[in-house]
Amino acid sequence: MIISVLSIFPELFESFLLSPVIARQIKSGSLSVNLVDIKNYAGGSFRHIDDSPYGGGPGMILRCAPVVAALRAAKEAFPLLPSRTAALTPAGCVYRQADARRFSLVPHLILICGHYEGMDERIYDYVDERISVGDYILTGGEVPAMTVIDSVTRLLSGALRKESTEEESFEKNILEYPQYTRPAVFEGRRVPDVLLSGNHAAIEAWRQDAALALTRALRPDL
Repeated sequence: MIISVLSIFPELFESFLLSPVIARQIKSGSLSVNLVDIKNYAGGSFRHIDDSPYGGGPGMILRCAPVVAALRAAKEAFPLLPSRTAALTPAGCVYRQADARRFSLVPHLILICGHYEGMDERIYDYVDERISVGDYILTGGEVPAMTVIDSVTRLLSGALRKESTEEESFEKNILEYPQYTRPAVFEGRRVPDVLLSGNHAAIEAWRQDAALALTRALRPDL
């Protein structure tokens, strides 16, 4: 899988790509991350990538030309691969685990990182969808792009054990069941006896009930 990231600050991804799971997938050839600097596609010696908004208002807006040129270059770099382009923006649909699953099947995923006050609305004519990592504002789309890359990479073959990604929160629209490890008693709080019983059927039944109870308590919206 190839993930292309369009950003005005591609250097922010350097240490992120060295994280264990992502670095391992890159080394194995399962993943390639192509960092595209939008500034390289801005004309003129000043590489003018932003401008003030028509109609007035605070902040600066990313211009159409350099972003669209960077997007076209990203697609042309891998012309034989089907691609899907997603723009990271607060106006997008909230990103969910189902989206991570869907993106993990895309041969060439292209992520566009917004910045400043936003992007020229006409840029969205060139993307397939808009996604948001939550109802809050960040200074740019780089951190959301890292979130998407991380969530997708761990689903690729060989990244983690298959069962590790099948029994997680949101995979079945509920939270994952509570987990415990040694010691069996910590400051007076004991691990549920069923988990120490060795009865796998009883453990599985407890985990299903506990997952539902936790979801009702913490995420009733699910």
